[in-house]
Amino acid sequence: METITPDWIMHPGYYLKEEMEARGWIQRDLAFILGVPEQAVNIILSGKRGISPDMARALGDAFDVPAEFFANLQKAYDLSRANQPNPGVAVRARMQGIYPIREMIKRSWIVDGDPTILNMQLERFFEADTLGGIPYLAHAAKKSSHEERGVPPTQLAWLFRVRQIAKSLSVPRYSEKSLRNAVLRLSAMLIEPEESRRVPQILMESGVRFIAVEGLAGARIDGVCFWLDDESPVIGMSMRYDRIDNFWFVLRHEVEHVLRKDGRSVEIIDDELEGDKASASSSLPEQERAANVAAADFCAPSAKVDSFIARKKPFFYEKDVLALARVLNRHPGLVVGQMQNRLHRYDYLKRYQVRIRNHVLPSAIVDGWGQTMPISI
Repeated sequence: METITPDWIMHPGYYLKEEMEARGWIQRDLAFILGVPEQAVNIILSGKRGISPDMARALGDAFDVPAEFFANLQKAYDLSRANQPNPGVAVRARMQGIYPIREMIKRSWIVDGDPTILNMQLERFFEADTLGGIPYLAHAAKKSSHEERGVPPTQLAWLFRVRQIAKSLSVPRYSEKSLRNAVLRLSAMLIEPEESRRVPQILMESGVRFIAVEGLAGARIDGVCFWLDDESPVIGMSMRYDRIDNFWFVLRHEVEHVLRKDGRSVEIIDDELEGDKASASSSLPEQERAANVAAADFCAPSAKVDSFIARKKPFFYEKDVLALARVLNRHPGLVVGQMQNRLHRYDYLKRYQVRIRNHVLPSAIVDGWGQTMPISI
């Protein structure tokens, strides 16, 4: 079927003349039929004015055809005369359809520009080589490792932002012994929320790069563990839940990954780390079960919590939970968090799950929440 080029599309007045001639009408006749001045018909026939929706309806009645016939003639003519859109519109739409480009620009991860500039920045941002290209945007038949693993683009962008910042940091040489000692020091801070301000420094002293990056909309990522090289572990956290129990659980979860040397070859990305995904379920990968067990036991010794639940079931009074927290030397919010997870009652005593982000961020390497880490790509 032959495609009609825009140059062949005539003004609706041209077709209107043909319809008039077929009926033997002149301008004055059509003006009389429409009940309008003859000049109103003339400016349409001469191509000086288009057919309005009201006129399309009137002409439809006059020629006994649907009003859409004349409305579509006008629409086709207008489109044929419209300027060609900037070719970058489609490219930018494709980029935004995959990555949150606008938000990345807003947060100064990249700068705005034409599609060519944006593409160059994304190549550097995602450390893309000429063979692989940008994940999810490359036209190459071979997918990137992240695509094969099904890492969502929003999570991938967040991960690479953490990686960029991590590469810019200088910390002491990593020591597993030092990190294990750090865990003991951290366990002594679980009573007062304010003590969490010391977390970034303690981890850095053990050679672990700790970075807090605000999550991107829809990413639902909690934390990540990876290594820049065999001696440079990185922990990234989004702190998407501003709760004391969630912060310490995710942190200890990622620390366990580091201690186990998980994430050396492939990044460990933890999203929606709650409910069954924060349990010791056999359905989870072994490395995740181990990290969950270590995190839960850190927040509130599991044997003690399980014993408490067994003894008090089915009535768990607030005063008893507070007494258990005192015995365990933990903030009540940590005990409550573990009980919620075991009982699947996520509204239980939730007022004790106090906010903690404002204690951690001032002493951490931060990107987001109104702050931008100045990193050049």
